[in-house]
Amino acid sequence: MYLRSLEILRNANTDPKSYPFSIPAIKALNSLSFRTNVTFFVGENGSGKSTILEAIAYQCGFNTAGGGKNNNYDVDSSSSALGDCIRLSWLPKITNGFFLRSETFYHFASHLDTMPESLQYYGGRSLHKQSHGEAFLSLFNHRFGKKAIYLLDEPEAALSPARQLALLRVIKDLENEAQFIIATHSPILLGYPDAQILNFDAQQLEEIRYEDTLHYIVTRRFLENRKIVLDELFND
Repeated sequence: MYLRSLEILRNANTDPKSYPFSIPAIKALNSLSFRTNVTFFVGENGSGKSTILEAIAYQCGFNTAGGGKNNNYDVDSSSSALGDCIRLSWLPKITNGFFLRSETFYHFASHLDTMPESLQYYGGRSLHKQSHGEAFLSLFNHRFGKKAIYLLDEPEAALSPARQLALLRVIKDLENEAQFIIATHSPILLGYPDAQILNFDAQQLEEIRYEDTLHYIVTRRFLENRKIVLDELFND
């Protein structure tokens, strides 16, 4: 494990009522420790998962629109609101890694097309010439390696259930020599064994068991009681 913890930096000018400090999970957060090589952020949209992940990417020197340290391109609204307000603690510090931001992945793929010599590190052909899910897997299988930190923001957005399982295998193959921090809504990804799961929906950010996540509870109830759930949803 490389990234051990992060600390939120506040001063006399910090306004707790302004974004991003107004987000409940961030308002109540002073520090956060990572105890395993695989950590998941869970919570509803707007709970602060992506905000924290972007801030880590910013401090790592990764492009906050998605990419690594050497991917320089601009995308509107891709800057980190919290990036200058956190401090990271490393042991040891590493500079290799990647930030996957699903919502701007199209722009990352276009950026790669301007550097054909780089495509060899992503499977040898344009990511635009593959389906969305194929492009994600090409990234995971060819770009990801050892001694690195990988920050993934909702990677399941382009992945079928079978390909989510394929991502779990990539993580397993690299787990002993790479670190993953993943914001997700996927109950499949969250099932990774012995992962640290941090719940952003709690009053104070806290660890949660897989079986206690809302993602697991809702998905299990739907799969086991589909007709009842749909009757309640449509007839309420």
